[in-house]
Amino acid sequence: MRRPGLQIAVVGDARGDEILADRAEGVGRAIARAGAVLLCGGGGGVMTAAARGASEAGGLVVGILPGTDADGSPPNAHVELPIFTGMGQARNLVLVLSAAAVVAVGGGWGTLSEIALALKHGIPVVTLGSWKLDRPDGAPEPRLIAASSPEDAVRRALEAARGGILEQRRETRE
Repeated sequence: MRRPGLQIAVVGDARGDEILADRAEGVGRAIARAGAVLLCGGGGGVMTAAARGASEAGGLVVGILPGTDADGSPPNAHVELPIFTGMGQARNLVLVLSAAAVVAVGGGWGTLSEIALALKHGIPVVTLGSWKLDRPDGAPEPRLIAASSPEDAVRRALEAARGGILEQRRETRE
């Protein structure tokens, strides 16, 4: 029986391009090789590429889907365990709260919402060619961790997840 490790969410552009797909696939592969579970939105673009990388490397892929069933919102072919929420975009909160860390690869407005929700709840976010955020005073957001490669992104996500995620969540709520 497989024992799942940490759960790492991968978020990003639902359409994507070849560069984003290569990065996301590398992130998925690195997550699987680290023994972690890949969580994603279960759809296309970055989600498909990350899921493919993890699946081909023998990892477990869980898709947190917006619809109510496979007829209305089918998961991509690499999702091993689909979870249908019937919540539309509100499923983004379920996705990030289920993760010990989030890796954002590229992305649009949906990705930005996932990044914001993760940061709001004290979940570390590692970016790979994704959003850069400044605080209202103009200083960079210190809890947003930039990575230089897929392997670096996963290494940083795992370090952040193992480095006191519960303490960070408690501090954020206070």
